[in-house]
Amino acid sequence: MALFYAEFPFLTAILLCCGAGLLTIMLIPSNHPQLIKWVSAVGSGLTLVLSVYVFIAYDQGLGGLQFVERYPWIESLGIQYFNGVDGFSLPMLLLTGIVFFTGVLSMWQLELRVKEYFALYFLLVAGVFGLFMGLDLFFIFVWYDVSLFPMYLLIAVWGSTRKEYGAMKLTLYLLAGSALILPAILYLVAVSGLNTFDLVTLTRPGLFTPFQQKLAFLLLYLGFGILAGVWPFHTWSPVGHVAAPTGVSMVHAGVLMKIGSFGVLRLGIFLCPEGWRYWAPLMATLAVIGIVYGALAGLRQTDLKYVVGYSSVSHMGIVGLGLATVSVDGLNGAVFQMFAHGVMTALFFSSIGYIYERTHTKMIPELGGLSRIMPRAATFFIIAALTSIGVPCLASFWAELMVFIAAIRVFPVHGVLAVSALVISALFMLRVIQKTCYGPRNATMAHLPDVSFSMSLPRVILVMVIVLFGFFPGLMVDMIQTASVPLLGGSAHDVAAVYP
Repeated sequence: MALFYAEFPFLTAILLCCGAGLLTIMLIPSNHPQLIKWVSAVGSGLTLVLSVYVFIAYDQGLGGLQFVERYPWIESLGIQYFNGVDGFSLPMLLLTGIVFFTGVLSMWQLELRVKEYFALYFLLVAGVFGLFMGLDLFFIFVWYDVSLFPMYLLIAVWGSTRKEYGAMKLTLYLLAGSALILPAILYLVAVSGLNTFDLVTLTRPGLFTPFQQKLAFLLLYLGFGILAGVWPFHTWSPVGHVAAPTGVSMVHAGVLMKIGSFGVLRLGIFLCPEGWRYWAPLMATLAVIGIVYGALAGLRQTDLKYVVGYSSVSHMGIVGLGLATVSVDGLNGAVFQMFAHGVMTALFFSSIGYIYERTHTKMIPELGGLSRIMPRAATFFIIAALTSIGVPCLASFWAELMVFIAAIRVFPVHGVLAVSALVISALFMLRVIQKTCYGPRNATMAHLPDVSFSMSLPRVILVMVIVLFGFFPGLMVDMIQTASVPLLGGSAHDVAAVYP
């Protein structure tokens, strides 16, 4: 696997922005909440700028791992600080930067324990960034846990609607996943006989036997799959979405669930390709069950956040189905769907958060005529809903199209069932739009103010991203393909030397 080292440590700079932001917030007295918010905005804005730069500066002609940073840490155990990005991880870094910045702006009205909230928020996102850029298995596991532990406090303290229950259920489920991931990592490191946690070294062909790959892949798939909302381990997800505050819901659904699917891709598929092919039918079956179940369960919901929660289960099933196809189109669509779904759910929860702050309700029967009461807020919500059902020229359309084409080629029955579930998804999303944004206006809400320009900014950014990659999907697909084609030994580009 070709490595292209960085002249300037851009990836470490992203982590340092998170660390510096966290340290600065901790040093500011609690009685200066506005200063804390501005520091959070600047810190998250810098990570976004760096993420955009790395995404644009990546040389697609060279492909492979670029912006590589490697420094020995515990040499006796083969552990090193090792970062790098490729066509799979760059969309995730960009997604994290976008959701992080817009999540900070969406919580600008926060008044309860502002200092602690943003400190935990920066710690959580630092773990996410670290995992997406990490190439040492030890650090990947550490970053995974760093990204999970702040969630409990962020939901239990600042959440609503059974927040203690939601926080505890989320934490227990994700720790169960962690308990499967660690043994898989240690097992692979031990049987390799190389005394290293270096992901690149451990991807050497023939290093692991077929049995070892099948066992390790199953552990990694189940462990990371819990966080990805794989059916039947998804039940923590809708509860966690509903209980979390707006900014945390944005990161939770928009980014944290992607850690699960990315972990399956980066560790499971890269290290255990034979295990991936062996378990692909099981992955496809569980993914389709999740797609159909999420759509059917969404039909029964009366809480806006539960609607989006079950929609996320369905959409993450599309990611799982794409990974299960063992094809270039499937991988391209799966990674694109991870990005598109992350931006879409961030817009969803940001819009719902504003509506809830003004109306003090998330219940669909209690809302109505929002398009006449709060037209800008309703517009953002409608755009998110249309993205969710895969309307052409919005980002999710292209991702779902590639996955479904690949699925019908490889698993025809699974593919047809998944496509059929789109009709159900469209039905319940259009039903939600009709009941909340149109119909009789709730007279008790007629006096409520619409979203101001300043409060619109994070939602405008998210809409612009959805439209940009909806009209120009090649910007994302060409990036992802620099990794997917060589991984599967394709010949669409002359990049065979990148992942020999």
